Amino acid sequence: MTLRIAFAASNAPIAQAAHAALTRAYGDHAEEGADVIVALGGDGFMLQTLHRTQALEAPVYGMNRGTVGFLMNEYSEHNLAERLAEAEEAVLNPLSMVARTVDGSTHHELAINEVSLLRQGPQAARLRIVVDGRVRMSELVCDGALVATPAGSTAYNYSAHGPILPIGADVLALTAMSAFRPRRWRGALLPKDAEVRFEVLDGDKRPVMAEADSRAVRDVVGVDIRSEPKVAHHVLFDPGHGLEERLIREQFV
Repeated sequence: MTLRIAFAASNAPIAQAAHAALTRAYGDHAEEGADVIVALGGDGFMLQTLHRTQALEAPVYGMNRGTVGFLMNEYSEHNLAERLAEAEEAVLNPLSMVARTVDGSTHHELAINEVSLLRQGPQAARLRIVVDGRVRMSELVCDGALVATPAGSTAYNYSAHGPILPIGADVLALTAMSAFRPRRWRGALLPKDAEVRFEVLDGDKRPVMAEADSRAVRDVVGVDIRSEPKVAHHVLFDPGHGLEERLIREQFV
């Protein structure tokens, strides 16, 4: 049976050129009813595609037409059907973010990589950290803080000197960004089923924004974060180049 492939591409010219070449060679099926969705772009576009297609059954196979491409496979126009047939699958559970703002509104988002809180103005943020209903840090003064999944641990989390987590690990990384008080606090490892709450202190003077995979909510007063096991993203990788191998490799460069 012919594999039904749906192609999606970012707006970058190199991704659009790849889209044209691949659809000429393999056709282009509608995403609904496709056997697999091939995303052409960088990691940001891959995250957008995963979020957009999370209700569909088809797994997503990325080919790098961006920069870093941590979630992507090497680009090639040849033997795509064979590569897809041999690909290995990774299942990713996102984080759920519930953000409450100063105007009383509530915003719900999902994040495959991380949920982050960032200072919104020139002054450092003041945050209280509550884990499973217990105050674990009464005050963290910092540029920001984040909770990252294993899949997202090599992204913003790693840039903030957080740990790289094995893809199968049932833990989350809680990492501070430019912590001023406690000055040397680097963060914590938490069980995957932990519920984390950030409470914003002195938000009128020190406003804070929250982001879930770059989808921003401004002027937050509190943010609740937990893993969402009911949502599963299915991502395909070439054999020997899956997320587990990439996570290991990142620690030796």
